[in-house]
Amino acid sequence: MSTSLKTDAPKVGFVSLGCPKALVDSERILTKLRHEGYDTAASYAGADVVVVNTCGFLDSAKEESLNAIGEALAENGKVVVTGCMGSEADMIRARFPNVAAITGAHQYDAVMDAVHNIVPPRPDPFRELIPANDPGVRLTPKHYAYLKISEGCNHRCSFCIIPQLRGDLASRPIGDVLREAEILAQSGVKELLVVSQDTSAYGLDIKYAQGEWRGQTWDASFEDLARGLGELGIWVRMHYVYPYPHVNSVIPLMAEGKILPYLDIPFQHASPKVLKAMKRPGNQDRTLERIRSWREIAPDITIRSTFVVGFPGETEADFNFLLDWLEEAQLDRVGAFAYENVDGAPAKDLPDHVPEEVKQDRLARFMSVAARISAQKLQAKVGQVVDVLVDNIRADGTGVARTKGDAPEIDGHIFLKGFTGLKVGEFARAKVIRADAFDLYGEPEGLIKLDRLPTARPKGKVHRIISRF
Repeated sequence: MSTSLKTDAPKVGFVSLGCPKALVDSERILTKLRHEGYDTAASYAGADVVVVNTCGFLDSAKEESLNAIGEALAENGKVVVTGCMGSEADMIRARFPNVAAITGAHQYDAVMDAVHNIVPPRPDPFRELIPANDPGVRLTPKHYAYLKISEGCNHRCSFCIIPQLRGDLASRPIGDVLREAEILAQSGVKELLVVSQDTSAYGLDIKYAQGEWRGQTWDASFEDLARGLGELGIWVRMHYVYPYPHVNSVIPLMAEGKILPYLDIPFQHASPKVLKAMKRPGNQDRTLERIRSWREIAPDITIRSTFVVGFPGETEADFNFLLDWLEEAQLDRVGAFAYENVDGAPAKDLPDHVPEEVKQDRLARFMSVAARISAQKLQAKVGQVVDVLVDNIRADGTGVARTKGDAPEIDGHIFLKGFTGLKVGEFARAKVIRADAFDLYGEPEGLIKLDRLPTARPKGKVHRIISRF
């Protein structure tokens, strides 16, 4: 999808850092810029201004953002900073006094004003021809897209500063969300990845206000959101879901094939003592109960999660409790991080910080258990026939695809050989013939022999300008 409006249009370079929620912010800013007649630059030198969308969640992410700002200033000189680090404007200006403007997270209008001050939009008589159902600029491949349903978070986890950066929970109207999803599906998107800071809390702040879509009334609730998205006939994947009791209501939709049997739940830990220090729900017995009940309803459900090891005060007993919990939970996909201090987060001031070498040792031990569980679960899939979505085709014809249990960027792949007619962004069926700790390997199942040879992944203008994803 080309987004250029005029070859002489003012050009904006864009650097996007951080999580999928920030990526959606970048897409919205780029869409607004396009609608005002701006084009994108393929290099710093070709840009009239550079926008850097920063990440400020961890100190390491902040340093990467600062490096990106410094690079943009050195290469271009006209830089607008936005995103989570916008809350630390004084620190940014102390290091980079020549930054043109600094705005906070999801402050789209402020970014536009800053760009206008540097390079005003030029009149374009064709701008009004952009259709109302335009899906906007996307930084993902054409066949999948992130759907952000809310901003902010009501939790006050002791290791997190997201509420300081993005505010409290602010849910979008249900009608707006479902209409955006429908437009994306009509534009060719085959998979929607639902994201927010707390997806299962969707609608709480607006008292589950009703909205209209397709001639029906829908509640702004997690369950109605899932039901509505399930009508689109494409893959729908739920991320950042907290294990509240009402999550149980969407599991039957997974069993029916309405949405993908996949839940991304940030458990973070299992030890009641550590969870309490993190200020997170700590009833791990009930969580294990729920996982068992979900698997009874939807046996093929994939549960992925992330964990923090080495949190202040975590003892060897706490860590072993976590390992035992992981063995019992048998999670399908697992990521983990060694605890890292964040300026402004209460956890930084907690006593009994764990030495770095102990944190790294625990991280390695934890991931060893997770890898073993993953290998066992994937080995059990050998011989099964699975639906896959093709993400890429290598030069040697090998297809790189994902099953229903694999989210892009964070989970594994299934590598396909022996196929004729594979196409990026299309579905296929494969028989799993081999597995390792994180990936599957498949061969053709059924007739998908089209009169086309495998082609390289298209390199369309997808705004991977000054790419940092």
